[in-house]
Amino acid sequence: MLVQVRLTPRSAKDGWGGTWTDEKGALWLRAQVRAVPEQGKANAALIQLMAKAVGLPHRCIQLEAGDASRLKRLRITGDAAAIAAHLKKGLDQ
Repeated sequence: MLVQVRLTPRSAKDGWGGTWTDEKGALWLRAQVRAVPEQGKANAALIQLMAKAVGLPHRCIQLEAGDASRLKRLRITGDAAAIAAHLKKGLDQ
């Protein structure tokens, strides 16, 4: 399953901030992490945040695109229906 995330590093807290729609109409999840965007620290924090949100180990999540960009694409390996349910539950809180 591919998940699109708009990441804000150097935030006051780690967490989710709803959704964001780009100029093409694509929907992105909004995430904030306290980590700085240096040497992959913010990307690693995003993967940990996503792993916690979907209830999977971090090794099941890979950064597919957006290594040096705010717009990231994550590949999550696992049951797509369960992942979607976990994400929805996490965003509703």
